[in-house]
Amino acid sequence: MTLDPKNKELLQKISELESELKKLSKQKKYGLVWENKEEDIVNECKQKVPILSLKEKKKGIDPVSITDETQGENILIEGDNYHSLSVLNYTHAGKVDAIYADPPYNTGAKNWVYNNDYVDGNDAFRHSKWLSFMERRLILAKSLLKDDGIILITIDDYEIATLTLLMNEIFGEENHLGTVVIKNNPQGRSSVSGFQVSHEYALFYGRTQKAKIGRLPRSQEQIDRYKESDSEGPFEWRNFRAQYSTESPKMKYPIFVKMDCSSFRLPKMKWDAEKQSYDLLEKPDVSERISIPIDPNGRERTWKWSMETVESVKDTEMGVRLDRDKNPSVYYKGRMKDEWMLPFTIWDKSDYSASAMGANLLTSLIGSKKFDYPKSLYALIDSILVMSEDKNATVLDFFAGSGTTGHAVLELNKKDGGNRKFILCTNNENGICEEVTYERIKRVTRGYKNKEGETVEGLGGNLRYYKTELVDIESVHKVSDDGRIKLTYQAGEMIGLREGTFNEVEKSDWWQIFEGNGKTTAIYFKEDKTRLPVLVELLEKKRGSSVLYIFSWGKNEYKSEYTSVKVRVEDIPEPILEVYKEINRI
Repeated sequence: MTLDPKNKELLQKISELESELKKLSKQKKYGLVWENKEEDIVNECKQKVPILSLKEKKKGIDPVSITDETQGENILIEGDNYHSLSVLNYTHAGKVDAIYADPPYNTGAKNWVYNNDYVDGNDAFRHSKWLSFMERRLILAKSLLKDDGIILITIDDYEIATLTLLMNEIFGEENHLGTVVIKNNPQGRSSVSGFQVSHEYALFYGRTQKAKIGRLPRSQEQIDRYKESDSEGPFEWRNFRAQYSTESPKMKYPIFVKMDCSSFRLPKMKWDAEKQSYDLLEKPDVSERISIPIDPNGRERTWKWSMETVESVKDTEMGVRLDRDKNPSVYYKGRMKDEWMLPFTIWDKSDYSASAMGANLLTSLIGSKKFDYPKSLYALIDSILVMSEDKNATVLDFFAGSGTTGHAVLELNKKDGGNRKFILCTNNENGICEEVTYERIKRVTRGYKNKEGETVEGLGGNLRYYKTELVDIESVHKVSDDGRIKLTYQAGEMIGLREGTFNEVEKSDWWQIFEGNGKTTAIYFKEDKTRLPVLVELLEKKRGSSVLYIFSWGKNEYKSEYTSVKVRVEDIPEPILEVYKEINRI
């Protein structure tokens, strides 16, 4: 049988592709590869979309707590964090300064649930499930950050390697700002390997390369290093770390050792036997640029300070002193410009102890142990300072647990007069959100009595407590008319949060109105627009600016029709649906 030329050509092409596929399959791969596991909650959101509603008021729970009208609104969202992050992708995309997340560590113990089942150490897909779980949430979290925003994820040895690769993949290796080791368990925890485990890790990543690490207050030990003093204040002597060739520590003109490009002469100086140091008679000649110093044994050394730094130091700030080897070295007077400094990559203050400053503090706050392994309050305070120096920063924690992040934000505001705001997301499994997270924030804002019966003054701060609910729209990619109308009627609280107008002042079959922060937000529900002019006129009379969300079947149907200096027009529900469609495409 003779093959048709076209079929012959096709078979040849298939053969070539098979050959290429075999070559590719043999190539070594660099990166993270895992068996992607479907998550029930993700699949459910293809037919049902999350919205927010204010938590119902009941004994012990007041969903709206205002202690200071001058402060911003802090948000607590009860529900699965996949739902919460989905909602926030509509309300807060690109608005968050810092994200802190303390996910399940996947230790093999039954401490987290995937698809309604505990994942234990015998699960063959334990790591794949964890990676699938984390990937979706980290992608959603990334879009919430500002361009200069920073995310911090804590983890231990079980998933540090995989999490680093996953973060590199999502945020970019070039945006990895650093990994910090935190001594969170000074007593140590016995491990199978025999080591006493006393640390965990904190991975810092920027949204883009615009992100910059903030500074931390110096410890008392660091401040005490500035023991010497002159007319300009305290200082410490700092070595420029240059290497010298000298026959005598008292030689008049000691010189730098041979460099890779030239020699370099130390300045004229006068030896002071009492101080065991030299007084400079002239400033060093730094006209020659030196790159790599070579020591007397021919080894390449490094400069701690650039020649530009040497030039910038004033004559009166420089001196030549004997180093440990009794050779003269150039020193300068290092002064403390302020009480802040860039953080080290090892955090080992006693305040970082999770038991002392986490568990004990929480028990003192809420009276009983209802949450395992809460974070140290002070580790969270320093984490926030490192992520953002902005006193008006918005801080998100989507594994909020006991609410330590919210507590840290309030503590910082009280300490430095800031107006930071937090968004906490947690489920209510075993009553965590109601009995631990909410209860803790309520007490630290209003004040409480600790277990010793002592009254602890409240930190102040406002809180709104929401929960997520699902609206059945049949299919997120092909929404029915009924689904669009249903979503429009139920999206009010979510839109109010987006616009920063939290107080509902009116709701009817035709519209819903929220006010706050000197602004008004209105949502017009109906396809029938006969009463829309009435609402527009009402908004025109309001003080401050207004935004009007008008129900429409498509996009931009009414923006040109209703124009006003005071009223901004937006569509509803299509922009919400676009966000959820994009999430489902991820």
